[in-house]
Amino acid sequence: MRGPLPVRYRAAALAGLALALVAAPVPLAAAAGAKVAAKTGGKAGGKAAGKTRAKPRRGAAVAAPVVPLALPLLSPAADQIVAWVAAAKDNAGLPYAVIDKQAASLLLFDAKGAYVGQTPVLLGVGIGDDSSPGVGAKDLAEIGPAERTTPAGRFVTRFGRAFGRQSVLWVDYANSVAIHAVITTHKKERRVERLVSPSPEDNRISFGCINVGSKFYTGQLSPLFRRKGGVVYILPESRTLDDVFPRARLLPYLKPTPVAATPGAESEPT
Repeated sequence: MRGPLPVRYRAAALAGLALALVAAPVPLAAAAGAKVAAKTGGKAGGKAAGKTRAKPRRGAAVAAPVVPLALPLLSPAADQIVAWVAAAKDNAGLPYAVIDKQAASLLLFDAKGAYVGQTPVLLGVGIGDDSSPGVGAKDLAEIGPAERTTPAGRFVTRFGRAFGRQSVLWVDYANSVAIHAVITTHKKERRVERLVSPSPEDNRISFGCINVGSKFYTGQLSPLFRRKGGVVYILPESRTLDDVFPRARLLPYLKPTPVAATPGAESEPT
């Protein structure tokens, strides 16, 4: 039987053991942890492992990443207004639409300025950017072709009732201009066919209102504007862009304009 080691050998052995523990590989550290877990009943370690190793339940829906839509090719005027609204935040936290009359199209954006979609529109048969004085008080039969214009400008819009209790998005209530689903009452006007045709040349048929496809109106536009309304920017076709939107020239320096709500009421959509 060997006797006790001399003091100097015991000191050297202890130093070597310390170095071995410091440089111990991961399995050794894991083994040490296992011993501690065994003493504590493995409860804490089991809970932690359960959290880190949890698997998604079968059938659980995994949210797909949201990919923002890319803007389509725009006319120079539409491109300038879209950039101006985004930079100046002129929509004041409301959803908005930009209507290019010459292209007969509507661009839709949510309250944060994200592009939602584009759709063709039907517009007033008359060429011009101003509503005729008193046109909103006339019966449809009294409005001549030249008075059936879709006005240009910035409009704060709200949903309200129209003639026949129809709900429409009022753009300019005083002049009876609204955005609504395409009217199919008069078959000879072929409004649906005009909407889907590739050319904007035949999209002038209304008394001044903006008609959009029913699916786009109920599925995309209405949900955005229904609660708080929004802002609609209608580009000019006879006046200059600077005349209708003078602040767009100062794009980098503009501040958002407070938006006042306008009450909805009854009139007759066109």
